[in-house]
Amino acid sequence: MAKAKKLPSGSWRCQVYDYTDDNKRKHYKSFTAPSKKGAEYAAMEYMLNKENETEQVLDMTLTDAVKSYIESKENILSPATVIGYQKIARKDMALIEKIKLDDFDKKTVQSWINSLSKRGLSPKSVKNAYNLFSATMGMFSEKTFKPQLPQRKKNNTYVPSDGDIKLVLANSTGDLQIAIYLAAFGGLRRGEICALTRLDVHNGYITVNKSMGLKPDRTWEVKPPKTTSSERDVDLPDFLIQLLKKKTGRIISTTPDMITLRFIKLVKKLGVEHFRFHDLRHYYVSINHAIGIPDAYIMEQGGWKSDHVMKGVYLNTIRDEKKKFADISKAHFETIQHGISHEISHEIKKVL
Repeated sequence: MAKAKKLPSGSWRCQVYDYTDDNKRKHYKSFTAPSKKGAEYAAMEYMLNKENETEQVLDMTLTDAVKSYIESKENILSPATVIGYQKIARKDMALIEKIKLDDFDKKTVQSWINSLSKRGLSPKSVKNAYNLFSATMGMFSEKTFKPQLPQRKKNNTYVPSDGDIKLVLANSTGDLQIAIYLAAFGGLRRGEICALTRLDVHNGYITVNKSMGLKPDRTWEVKPPKTTSSERDVDLPDFLIQLLKKKTGRIISTTPDMITLRFIKLVKKLGVEHFRFHDLRHYYVSINHAIGIPDAYIMEQGGWKSDHVMKGVYLNTIRDEKKKFADISKAHFETIQHGISHEISHEIKKVL
């Protein structure tokens, strides 16, 4: 039991451990009273109540704990993140949802991780599920686990070529065609495209200052983007600006999900190598990089917070461009080798 200490004022103070924050800093609760016994009694009463509350919390099932965690963060997290968490809780935690927090151990957690991998979930999806579990446990318990997570796979995302872009544009019309133009030639996200209005169109550029997103109740809303870096002016070719200026109100009258569904059907119908609508944004980054546009400009135009994120996630090389640069590189080394062979031959002749 903690001992009380007399203060210069004559009162007595007793301190007891309360919790450790995310930065590993310990926090203490202080109790002051006119007498030593009074301070120690108040501290003891607090600790007993805390133990009872802890026992009640650890008696919670994971389902209740995750639900409580999500509700506590609902006003902080984006609607998309909340929906993602709810999906993880519903689909990926079914095996462990009835287990009480106090009954979790390293073996149970590792078995759950293994089951997710066996189900065919990607390493990223498994990590997302564990991160939600870990955050929930961190809110209600001091238990920590360090399971072995599946190794992250190399990103082999196919980036559409110039030929692919020409083909999908030539075979699309209306809202879908405009959406493809804005994603491939401006790097806009689905939500940004759907929220764009005629008032955002200017001479030579458009202003991106809002996005359409899905709320937890499955309805769509237009609101400011998640980060300030997403608010930006995007330069566009004149022909596209003139096309957008013909519109009134919203530039396209559809939702992000409808764009995705219509694009999937189009790609399947054309029989080209499969790629997603979001890969048009990859195309925008890769083609600009390939033709020598500075990364700082690409980052600003695409609304990335840092070039680390842009390069790590989006900077893929288009296959046609890769082959062209590879041929240039190989030709350069062939020239060097030819020069080496010539020098060796010349030296041999001198010896002979």
